[in-house]
Amino acid sequence: MLIYEYLPHEIIKLGVVSKAADLDPGVVAAQVRLAQERLGSARLAPLEPHHLSELLIAEWRRHQWERIAGLMNMEGMAVYELARDARGSRYELQRLQRLVKDVAEAERSGAGAVEITRHRAYRIDARPAAGSTAHVPVLTLHLMEATPDRAAEKAWTVHGRDGGLYQRGGYRITSVEQALPEPGELF
Repeated sequence: MLIYEYLPHEIIKLGVVSKAADLDPGVVAAQVRLAQERLGSARLAPLEPHHLSELLIAEWRRHQWERIAGLMNMEGMAVYELARDARGSRYELQRLQRLVKDVAEAERSGAGAVEITRHRAYRIDARPAAGSTAHVPVLTLHLMEATPDRAAEKAWTVHGRDGGLYQRGGYRITSVEQALPEPGELF
C-alpha cells in the first residue's frame, strides 16, 4: 500500500515556514502580496478537473504567509522565529503523526506491504494538437507522482482514453513542471 511521506498541504506549510525563517516584516509583507497576486491569477484560470489545483495551492500559500505576517505583527517580531510560532512548530510533528497513523492503518487492513514514498505535485499542461481548428483552452491539472514522466503517463491514462478530456479537444501534453515543492523547499 502506497503512503505519501508528504501531502501537498504539508509541503506548503513546511515550505512557507522554512522560507520565512529570519525574514523581516517588510519581506514577509512582500511575500503576502505575491501570494495574493498568485491567488488572484489562479482564480481567473479555468477550473481544473482534480481537487489539487493551482487555486488550492495558491490559497494554502496565501493563508500561510498571511498567518505568519499576522503573528509577527501581534508578537512584535523583528524577524520571523519559528520558536515563537506555536502553530508552525507543530507542522512537522503533525506530519509525522499522520504518517505513523497511515502506516498503522495500512498494516491493520492487511492491504499488503506498506511503501512510504516521496511524491511531488506536478502541473501538467495540455494544448490542442497542431492543426486543430477548434478553439479550446489549455487544460491544466495537478497530480501527485514520483517523477515528471510518471505524472504525464498518469494524466494520459486518466484523461487520454476515448471520450476523456484530452481526446474531446484533440489535446496533447505540452509540459510537465514540478509545482510542489518549489525549488529549494524540503527536498
